[in-house]
Parts: sequence; C-alpha cells; structure tokens
Amino acid sequence: MEDHKIVQRNIALQREWYGEPLGDRVRRLVVAFDVSQAFLAEVLGISAPMLSQVMSGRRAKIGNPVVLARMIMLERKILVPEVAAGNREAMLAAMEDVRDSRPTVGRDNIPVVNEDQKVLAYLRDVAEDEDLGEAAKRLDEDFPAIADLLRRAGNGA
Repeated sequence: MEDHKIVQRNIALQREWYGEPLGDRVRRLVVAFDVSQAFLAEVLGISAPMLSQVMSGRRAKIGNPVVLARMIMLERKILVPEVAAGNREAMLAAMEDVRDSRPTVGRDNIPVVNEDQKVLAYLRDVAEDEDLGEAAKRLDEDFPAIADLLRRAGNGA
C-alpha cells in the first residue's frame, strides 16, 4: 500500500478510535500550553519521534494506554480557569502534574482529573444552561471534547 494511502487509513482509524485525528488533538495541546511538540511528548511519556508519527498518521494508535490517559488529563486541564487564562505558572503546574501522574487504565475506567467537577461547577456559575448548550453547538465540529464538556455542564452532569 502506498504511503499516502496508509496515512489516510490511519487517520480514518484515529477518527474512529479517538473521535478525531490525533494530530489535531496534539496540536491543540501544543498551542494551549504554548510548548514544543518534544516537550509535550516528554510530559505524555512518549518519545518525540513516536508522537510525530502518530500526529502525521504514519502510525494509527498510541500503544501505551497510560500515554492516552495523560493526553486526556491534559485536555481536561486546559479548562481549569487559570490555565485557560494563560497563567504560565498554572500551565506548567498542570503539565508537571500530568507528567508525574501514574494513571491506571482498565477496560472499565478512564482516568478522571479530580478537577473535572470543579470545572463543570465553574462553568455553571458563569453561564446559563442554554448558553452552554449553544456554545457546545458552535464548538461541536472543531472542538468536540470542549463541546462535550459544555454540554455536560449545561445538563448538570
């Protein structure tokens, strides 16, 4: 199979397995935390070349479930108010917390950052349920994870 066909197949598999291409998810983290791809790889616990291969679609999946768990943790930490505001100390603390974490991943659990409920409560405090729902609709296509969080906050989940 030609290289570009392999990449396209792998990206399609990533959409199926992870909800969107991993390159998109990783780029959002790089931008949100204002770090290099190599530094993000270190935080996640994966080699920089391996992360690059996953991002480009040369590899379809992240083989280590702990790495995926850390990525999910970082995605959730983007929504911590101090991190979302761009507070550099908060961003570095969040990344350090994730890097030092040892999440357990099993068939029936996905690691949850204990700040998740705080974020939902904060969103409920600053916005009406219908506003959260409307924001979720607007973000759904480009930022499905954030849209899901807004929907959960709007539904009181």
